[in-house]
Amino acid sequence: MTTASLTTSCVVTGGARGIGRGIAEQLVARGHKVVVGDLDADAAAATAAELGAAAGLAMDVRDPDSHRAVAAEAARLGRLVAWFNNAGVGDDGTLAALSDEQVRRLVEVNLLGAMWGTRAALDAFGAQGGDVVNIASLAGLGPVPGYSVYAATKAGVVSLSASVNAETPRRVRVHALCPDGADTAMLAAQDPSGLGSQLVHSGGPILTVEQVATAAVDLVGSRRVVRSLPTWRGGVVRTSALAPGVMQHAAGLFAAQGRRALRKR
Repeated sequence: MTTASLTTSCVVTGGARGIGRGIAEQLVARGHKVVVGDLDADAAAATAAELGAAAGLAMDVRDPDSHRAVAAEAARLGRLVAWFNNAGVGDDGTLAALSDEQVRRLVEVNLLGAMWGTRAALDAFGAQGGDVVNIASLAGLGPVPGYSVYAATKAGVVSLSASVNAETPRRVRVHALCPDGADTAMLAAQDPSGLGSQLVHSGGPILTVEQVATAAVDLVGSRRVVRSLPTWRGGVVRTSALAPGVMQHAAGLFAAQGRRALRKR
């Protein structure tokens, strides 16, 4: 993604911290007027001020009108060229263990939030088009016991990205980035004794925020629809999707490897 003129704008949802903040920081450095959206209005404003972003706005990604309001602000600042659907929640646990509210929140924030954001971006892009980058997860590429609902929402995001990319003109590009576990507060808040967390830590070094943010920004302007990070890990997860019964038996071995990695951390 090349340095932009001061007449272009970008939106980052969930941009007050973690990967969203990392994406916003890189976009500001490349010359875009960035709108940081976040459920925490104070954190959005503070992050925007710290990074030199154009605006930090309260944004509830579960609400389509909230996306439209942010899109309008971005259009006021300059031509909207990229929209990053980054906001997400990561409640870990089996389907049976999660509460009704946790299941609903995962679906509404992770999947519906990406849908509403993508629609708002498509409506706001001008004749020259733009890019939507959806932050999905490796969990969306195959079976991940211990993350069943989270994985289902991220699989939906991957499917959404590929389908919408195929139904839009070539001037509009939709991408899904599928990173492995990243060093964020979301991952740190998960139960280290849970199967999902152990599987995440079984795949080698945890990604840094900068690695994920760079991969996300680099998708803008490309024709890459789905990218896994790291690539080899994506291949492993995709292979497991072809033989989910094998994954059921292998999960214990991977979990043991993850427990060893967690003890070292």
